[in-house]
Amino acid sequence: MTPVRIGLTGGIGSGKSTVLAMLQALGAAPIDADAISRATTAAGGAAIAAIRERFGPDFIAADGALDRARMREAAYARPEARRELEQIIHPLVGQEIARQVEEATRAGARCIVFDIPLLVESGRWRAQLDRVLVVDCAPETQVARVVARSALQPDEVRAIIAAQAPRALRLAAADLVVCNEGLTLDALRHEVEQAAHTFGL
Repeated sequence: MTPVRIGLTGGIGSGKSTVLAMLQALGAAPIDADAISRATTAAGGAAIAAIRERFGPDFIAADGALDRARMREAAYARPEARRELEQIIHPLVGQEIARQVEEATRAGARCIVFDIPLLVESGRWRAQLDRVLVVDCAPETQVARVVARSALQPDEVRAIIAAQAPRALRLAAADLVVCNEGLTLDALRHEVEQAAHTFGL
Protein backbone atom coordinates (compact mmCIF):
# COMPACT_ATOMS: atom_id res chain seq x y z
CA MET A 1 0.00 0.00 0.00
CA THR A 2 1.34 3.43 -0.93
CA PRO A 3 1.35 5.79 2.07
CA VAL A 4 -0.50 9.10 1.88
CA ARG A 5 2.02 11.97 1.63
CA ILE A 6 1.18 15.01 3.74
CA GLY A 7 3.16 18.26 3.62
CA LEU A 8 3.08 20.04 6.99
CA THR A 9 3.93 23.72 7.18
CA GLY A 10 3.27 26.83 9.24
CA GLY A 11 4.98 30.04 10.26
CA ILE A 12 7.40 30.32 13.18
CA GLY A 13 5.55 29.93 16.49
CA SER A 14 2.45 28.41 14.86
CA GLY A 15 2.81 25.12 16.75
CA LYS A 16 3.90 23.04 13.76
CA SER A 17 6.34 20.91 15.81
CA THR A 18 3.61 20.14 18.35
CA VAL A 19 1.22 19.11 15.56
CA LEU A 20 3.93 16.92 13.99
CA ALA A 21 4.48 15.13 17.33
CA MET A 22 0.72 14.54 17.61
CA LEU A 23 0.56 13.11 14.07
CA GLN A 24 3.53 10.87 14.87
CA ALA A 25 1.70 9.62 17.98
CA LEU A 26 -1.24 8.72 15.71
CA GLY A 27 1.06 6.57 13.54
CA ALA A 28 2.40 8.94 10.89
CA ALA A 29 6.03 8.57 9.82
CA PRO A 30 7.71 12.00 10.09
CA ILE A 31 10.33 13.26 7.66
CA ASP A 32 12.03 16.48 8.75
CA ALA A 33 13.44 18.17 5.62
CA ASP A 34 15.16 20.85 7.69
CA ALA A 35 16.94 18.36 9.95
CA ILE A 36 18.10 16.37 6.91
CA SER A 37 19.43 19.56 5.31
CA ARG A 38 21.27 20.54 8.52
CA ALA A 39 22.79 17.05 8.78
CA THR A 40 24.37 17.36 5.31
CA THR A 41 26.36 20.42 6.46
CA ALA A 42 27.20 19.15 9.97
CA ALA A 43 30.65 17.73 10.77
CA GLY A 44 31.07 14.62 8.62
CA GLY A 45 27.94 15.52 6.62
CA ALA A 46 27.49 14.40 3.02
CA ALA A 47 27.88 17.96 1.63
CA ILE A 48 31.12 18.93 3.43
CA ALA A 49 33.63 17.60 0.86
CA ALA A 50 31.80 19.30 -2.04
CA ILE A 51 31.49 22.58 -0.07
CA ARG A 52 35.22 22.53 0.69
CA GLU A 53 35.98 21.89 -2.99
CA ARG A 54 33.59 24.58 -4.28
CA PHE A 55 34.10 27.35 -1.71
CA GLY A 56 37.49 26.52 -0.15
CA PRO A 57 38.62 25.30 3.29
CA ASP A 58 37.82 28.69 4.90
CA PHE A 59 34.13 27.80 4.71
CA ILE A 60 34.60 24.75 6.95
CA ALA A 61 34.65 25.55 10.68
CA ALA A 62 37.19 24.10 13.13
CA ASP A 63 34.72 21.37 14.14
CA GLY A 64 34.40 20.19 10.53
CA ALA A 65 30.92 21.62 9.92
CA LEU A 66 29.90 24.35 7.46
CA ASP A 67 30.86 27.79 8.78
CA ARG A 68 27.33 29.21 8.58
CA ALA A 69 28.30 32.79 9.49
CA ARG A 70 30.91 32.91 6.71
CA MET A 71 28.48 31.37 4.22
CA ARG A 72 25.81 33.95 5.17
CA GLU A 73 28.33 36.75 4.51
CA ALA A 74 29.26 35.21 1.16
CA ALA A 75 25.60 34.82 0.14
CA TYR A 76 24.94 38.44 1.13
CA ALA A 77 27.92 39.71 -0.90
CA ARG A 78 27.32 37.36 -3.82
CA PRO A 79 23.74 36.09 -4.18
CA GLU A 80 24.75 33.27 -6.53
CA ALA A 81 26.74 31.71 -3.65
CA ARG A 82 23.44 30.66 -2.08
CA ARG A 83 22.37 28.98 -5.33
CA GLU A 84 25.73 27.20 -5.57
CA LEU A 85 25.31 25.92 -2.01
CA GLU A 86 21.74 24.78 -2.75
CA GLN A 87 22.97 22.92 -5.86
CA ILE A 88 25.22 20.89 -3.54
CA ILE A 89 22.73 20.36 -0.71
CA HIS A 90 19.37 19.83 -2.47
CA PRO A 91 20.26 16.61 -4.36
CA LEU A 92 21.69 15.11 -1.14
CA VAL A 93 18.56 16.06 0.80
CA GLY A 94 16.42 14.58 -1.99
CA GLN A 95 18.32 11.28 -1.84
CA GLU A 96 17.99 11.04 1.95
CA ILE A 97 14.26 11.89 1.84
CA ALA A 98 13.77 9.18 -0.82
CA ARG A 99 15.62 6.70 1.41
CA GLN A 100 13.46 7.57 4.43
CA VAL A 101 10.26 7.35 2.35
CA GLU A 102 11.28 3.88 1.14
CA GLU A 103 12.05 2.82 4.71
CA ALA A 104 8.69 4.11 6.02
CA THR A 105 6.84 2.43 3.14
CA ARG A 106 8.59 -0.89 3.81
CA ALA A 107 7.68 -0.56 7.49
CA GLY A 108 4.02 -0.27 6.48
CA ALA A 109 3.41 3.41 7.30
CA ARG A 110 -0.06 4.49 6.14
CA CYS A 111 0.90 8.15 6.18
CA ILE A 112 4.18 10.05 5.77
CA VAL A 113 4.29 13.64 7.06
CA PHE A 114 6.92 15.88 5.50
CA ASP A 115 7.84 18.73 7.86
CA ILE A 116 8.72 21.47 5.35
CA PRO A 117 9.08 25.02 6.72
CA LEU A 118 9.53 26.50 3.20
CA LEU A 119 6.90 24.37 1.47
CA VAL A 120 5.04 27.35 0.01
CA GLU A 121 8.19 29.32 -0.86
CA SER A 122 10.03 26.52 -2.66
CA GLY A 123 7.34 25.58 -5.17
CA ARG A 124 9.04 22.25 -5.92
CA TRP A 125 7.24 20.28 -3.21
CA ARG A 126 3.58 20.44 -4.18
CA ALA A 127 3.75 17.81 -6.93
CA GLN A 128 5.27 15.29 -4.50
CA LEU A 129 2.45 15.60 -1.93
CA ASP A 130 -1.11 14.32 -1.71
CA ARG A 131 -2.28 17.01 0.73
CA VAL A 132 -0.91 20.14 2.39
CA LEU A 133 -1.71 20.71 6.07
CA VAL A 134 -1.11 24.24 7.37
CA VAL A 135 -0.91 25.11 11.08
CA ASP A 136 -2.15 28.67 11.41
CA CYS A 137 -2.52 31.37 14.05
CA ALA A 138 -2.51 35.18 14.23
CA PRO A 139 0.88 36.90 13.73
CA GLU A 140 0.75 38.46 17.22
CA THR A 141 0.24 34.98 18.69
CA GLN A 142 3.33 33.81 16.78
CA VAL A 143 5.32 36.74 18.22
CA ALA A 144 4.15 36.08 21.80
CA ARG A 145 4.98 32.35 21.60
CA VAL A 146 8.46 32.82 20.13
CA VAL A 147 9.36 35.59 22.59
CA ALA A 148 8.21 33.34 25.47
CA ARG A 149 10.40 30.42 24.37
CA SER A 150 13.51 32.21 23.07
CA ALA A 151 15.82 35.15 23.64
CA LEU A 152 14.41 36.99 20.61
CA GLN A 153 12.78 40.40 20.88
CA PRO A 154 9.31 41.05 19.35
CA ASP A 155 10.76 43.10 16.47
CA GLU A 156 13.21 40.29 15.65
CA VAL A 157 10.37 37.78 15.53
CA ARG A 158 8.30 40.10 13.30
CA ALA A 159 11.28 40.33 10.93
CA ILE A 160 11.43 36.51 10.72
CA ILE A 161 7.68 36.36 10.05
CA ALA A 162 8.06 39.02 7.32
CA ALA A 163 10.77 36.92 5.64
CA GLN A 164 8.54 33.82 5.55
CA ALA A 165 5.72 33.23 3.07
CA PRO A 166 2.77 35.55 3.71
CA ARG A 167 0.04 33.97 5.84
CA ALA A 168 -2.52 34.37 3.02
CA LEU A 169 -0.25 32.49 0.61
CA ARG A 170 0.18 29.60 3.06
CA LEU A 171 -3.57 29.39 3.62
CA ALA A 172 -4.19 29.48 -0.14
CA ALA A 173 -1.86 26.48 -0.54
CA ALA A 174 -3.61 24.46 2.19
CA ASP A 175 -5.88 21.47 1.67
CA LEU A 176 -6.44 21.39 5.44
CA VAL A 177 -5.90 24.04 8.11
CA VAL A 178 -5.43 23.45 11.84
CA CYS A 179 -6.18 26.76 13.55
CA ASN A 180 -3.96 26.78 16.64
CA GLU A 181 -5.38 29.91 18.25
CA GLY A 182 -6.50 29.96 21.89
CA LEU A 183 -6.61 26.16 22.12
CA THR A 184 -5.59 23.96 25.02
CA LEU A 185 -3.28 21.07 24.10
CA ASP A 186 -6.23 18.68 24.37
CA ALA A 187 -8.33 20.84 22.04
CA LEU A 188 -5.43 21.05 19.57
CA ARG A 189 -5.03 17.26 19.74
CA HIS A 190 -8.72 16.90 18.90
CA GLU A 191 -8.28 19.18 15.85
CA VAL A 192 -5.25 17.18 14.72
CA GLU A 193 -7.12 13.88 15.17
CA GLN A 194 -9.99 15.22 13.03
CA ALA A 195 -7.53 16.25 10.29
CA ALA A 196 -5.62 12.95 10.54
CA HIS A 197 -8.85 10.99 10.17
CA THR A 198 -9.37 12.53 6.71
CA PHE A 199 -6.09 11.05 5.49
CA GLY A 200 -6.43 7.58 6.95
CA LEU A 201 -4.85 7.72 10.41
